[in-house]
Amino acid sequence: MDHFQYKNGELAAEDVPLSRIAETVGTPFYCYSTATIERHFNVFADALKGLPATVCYSVKANGNLAVVSTLARLGAGADVVSGGELTRALAAGIPANKIVFSGVGKTEAEISQALTSNILQINVESGPELERINEVAASLGKVADVAFRINPDVDAETHQKISTGRQEDKFGIDWDRVHEVFTAAASLENVRPVGLAMHIGSQLTKLDPFRNAFNRLARTTADLREKGFEIKRLDLGGGLGIPYDGGDTPTPADYGKLVAETVGDLGCELLFEPGRLIMGNAGVLVTKVVYVKDGASRRFVIIDAAMNDLIRPAMYDAHHDIVPVSEPRPDAGLQPVDVVGPVCETGDTFATELALPPVEQSELLAVRSAGAYGAVMSSTYNSRALVPEVLVKGGEFAVVRRRVEIESVLAHESLPNWLESS
Repeated sequence: MDHFQYKNGELAAEDVPLSRIAETVGTPFYCYSTATIERHFNVFADALKGLPATVCYSVKANGNLAVVSTLARLGAGADVVSGGELTRALAAGIPANKIVFSGVGKTEAEISQALTSNILQINVESGPELERINEVAASLGKVADVAFRINPDVDAETHQKISTGRQEDKFGIDWDRVHEVFTAAASLENVRPVGLAMHIGSQLTKLDPFRNAFNRLARTTADLREKGFEIKRLDLGGGLGIPYDGGDTPTPADYGKLVAETVGDLGCELLFEPGRLIMGNAGVLVTKVVYVKDGASRRFVIIDAAMNDLIRPAMYDAHHDIVPVSEPRPDAGLQPVDVVGPVCETGDTFATELALPPVEQSELLAVRSAGAYGAVMSSTYNSRALVPEVLVKGGEFAVVRRRVEIESVLAHESLPNWLESS
């Protein structure tokens, strides 16, 4: 469920018509619903009641400061994958002792930042990284709490570009080498192994991959404990999908039941890293029709949003529902159109042969389920402005990232002295 519904003939975010926001900030823009963010977080957290669980929101899904701050006030922790995301999480009010630092390529500077910020743990993904963490911790006179991310060699049955738990993927330590890495860690003075971590991919629409991965994690935990290693914390990652295409997906309640069945009796603190599940349906991208063009074999609806604003369709062949902001008449006929952007790439296509009611030039459209991996992955390709982000709460809205025009981008560039005018 989300809070983007037609009211009085217009699509509204909670109680704010999207057309009113468009009049104020222009198009394209992202709009997020506070009520939807809160509902999705609470539904997920409620599904884990009875378990020693901490929900660490995956900042990479949507790092807007206002979004992360909204979640911080609900009690969320954070999963971060860069020094910049760590800075964002802290600035948004996430307590340091509820932050987990993941990712395969942490630099010395990022490790130092994590340690001096006193975060909960660093998820280690390789032997060389373990050694570097030990060295940095020693230089700071600290002991780093670490969990080892294992690669369980489980196919998440999702898009290959967002699958992270197969043997051929770059993430984690092979599950059958974990004992070796724990043994190596035992000889280091400035790291303290506290547990295991796992994340097998994103946008999972079946529970079986989770079941297979969690069972392997449980067996690995038991094996390590038999060898005398303490495992007090398990990070189960995120990855639960949302119904972009209207299909069935597992509910948080189903997921919580599976967690309890597979790892709930291990006596471990449990960490979770949902991102898309919380933010995906909490946001839309609002855009304006620039032209309606009839080609030789199809009709093109050309909009002012582009692949630089929402890259998921071009990168992942992702589906997003696209609907008119003005509610169509019940008897409005549907016609197949291609919804495309203005960027000079054939890949700048949001939908092919999408059944839409007739739309006209200057009409507003909303690209649904765009709250995760939308604005956070946007760029200035074709020297286009970065679009604004708007947060709605009830009948109010606020611009939480202004439009970054090309003049602001150019201000960060300069000419070398040999190109400057004399």
